[in-house]
Amino acid sequence: MCKTPPNRFIAYYRVSTVRQGQSGLGLEAQRAAVAAYMTSCAAVLAEEYTEIESGKHARRPQLTAALTACRLTGAVLVIAKLDRLSRDAHFLLGLIKAGVDFVAADMPAANRLTVGIMAVIAQEEREMISARTKAALAAAKARGQVLGGYRGGPRIDGALGVAAKRIIADNYAREVGPIAAALRRAPDGTESSYAAVAEALNQRGIRTPRGTGGWTPIGAHRLLRRYTALAR
Repeated sequence: MCKTPPNRFIAYYRVSTVRQGQSGLGLEAQRAAVAAYMTSCAAVLAEEYTEIESGKHARRPQLTAALTACRLTGAVLVIAKLDRLSRDAHFLLGLIKAGVDFVAADMPAANRLTVGIMAVIAQEEREMISARTKAALAAAKARGQVLGGYRGGPRIDGALGVAAKRIIADNYAREVGPIAAALRRAPDGTESSYAAVAEALNQRGIRTPRGTGGWTPIGAHRLLRRYTALAR
């Protein structure tokens, strides 16, 4: 049962063989399960991604594309079954840390329970590591080793904060720039205005670099300028 539905859902389907992908075996059942979940939420799918790949393989470009679309638009990734996404618990935890919410259409409650259990385990591991680190530091201090403070090593450059922000901006431009560039190219070969690009980005629900507000012509121009510079 779906509680408060989000604004957008993006579906991800996976079949293990090319034959299944061509015949629809397995794929139709997944779509039916997701469709039933959408009905319970009184919602519709914004996009769908289909992967033809074995679950044993970590490389899944369609899943990556689906996660990117969810992260850029704030959509929830919906799958038919948990095993369609991954059998790897570490991957699911990484998914949560990436800020992408997801739900399994067959057992949404079990999905949340699974995530909760995994979070508890991860927290326990962190606490164990923290305890071992504190014990090691206490032992080093007991041996007379100086802990903390500046001891003649390299100081942290304050400009690294600016550099980190630049890296984040560059990564965002590499990710969203191709979308904006495609929107800039009109079907007749001419270039659309930055206002048209901004409007199209807003219609697709793609978030701005700050994650707040909407796209403006200036923002679209800056994004394309950075993307063009990185592509050179």
